[in-house]
Amino acid sequence: MTTRTAAQRRQDARVAYDAYLATCPARRLLDRISDKWVSLLLNALAEGPQRYSDLSRTIAGVSQKMLTQTLRTLERDGLVSRTVTPSVPVRVDYELTPLGVSLLPVMRAIKDWAETHIEEVTAAQDAYDAQVNTQERHS
Repeated sequence: MTTRTAAQRRQDARVAYDAYLATCPARRLLDRISDKWVSLLLNALAEGPQRYSDLSRTIAGVSQKMLTQTLRTLERDGLVSRTVTPSVPVRVDYELTPLGVSLLPVMRAIKDWAETHIEEVTAAQDAYDAQVNTQERHS
């Protein structure tokens, strides 16, 4: 067995977490955090702890199943914590963990970028679609 230097072990670790590789666990994480519901939930929870019903009202269009599934996934990944307060009815609050808070600047930036540039993107899509339609008619 060959002895490996610390530099070689660090290099191996960098290769092991290369999201461009299909088997990289970071790729699965990127897939998960790029989901629209994850982005919207993390941004909504930036305001502080919220109940399920508050999140449901804040995020228009999310189904109960999708909201529950996304919250469970975020809890499993350590991005969101769930606190149950025994009362009648039982109160359940969700909030960002420190790990979730560390992801927030990126998620806010993406949301802000989308809101700022949607008109430019829509114009580009319309121009592309018009060009494709023109080419299809002339083929």
